[in-house]
Amino acid sequence: MPAAQGKIATTTEIRDQPAYSLAEGSRYVRLPVATLRAWVLGRAYPTAGGARHFQPLVRPARRRPPQLSFWNLIEAHVLRSLRTDHGVSLRALRQALTYAQRELQVDRLLLSQELCTGAGQLFLDRYGELINLSASGQLAMRRLFDQHLKRVVWDGWKFPVRLYPFLTAELPAEDRSIAIDPHIAFGRPVLVRLGISTAVLADRMDAGEGVEDLADDYSLTRAEIEQAVLYERTA
Repeated sequence: MPAAQGKIATTTEIRDQPAYSLAEGSRYVRLPVATLRAWVLGRAYPTAGGARHFQPLVRPARRRPPQLSFWNLIEAHVLRSLRTDHGVSLRALRQALTYAQRELQVDRLLLSQELCTGAGQLFLDRYGELINLSASGQLAMRRLFDQHLKRVVWDGWKFPVRLYPFLTAELPAEDRSIAIDPHIAFGRPVLVRLGISTAVLADRMDAGEGVEDLADDYSLTRAEIEQAVLYERTA
């Protein structure tokens, strides 16, 4: 990681390497594929003067074919906090990001721990102004944003190293039994306690094995098995 504040590591950084398809990314962060595609590749839209195109909000690790890095997952996870209850305004999101980054000179703000402090406040304030959000609406948005940020772990350089994804599309309690970490299981979701792939557990159950059998095989609790299957099968 370079010494300069707010700079991103070189392309050899594993967290910035192509690792996930759009379909995988949408499942892991609980987003419709079409929404994630628009954020990553942009989206055409009609106007009276002809078709125009929204510029993307996230720079994918690879464009052709589209592949996301772990850091791209974090960016999508953070953007989801604004989409969940307040809808998507790609133009306002992009303008708010540009404004906050210009004011604070933080590269790729959505990856920075600065989102938890002044930069995040500036970004939310600007976004709220652009969509004419009421004072109560802005308060609700900030609380929702905080819930998403608490699911991210940052390293000493203040960049993300682990994501605790939501188990369902709805905002849950504080459960953190499942994690996505680029250094574990090639960045696929795992049960935190033993690092066991959630996909493997769900596939074995679909093949006819019972919860108790899986719990015995992997030294897991019934609750852990159920959480893994819930996460894999409610996307």
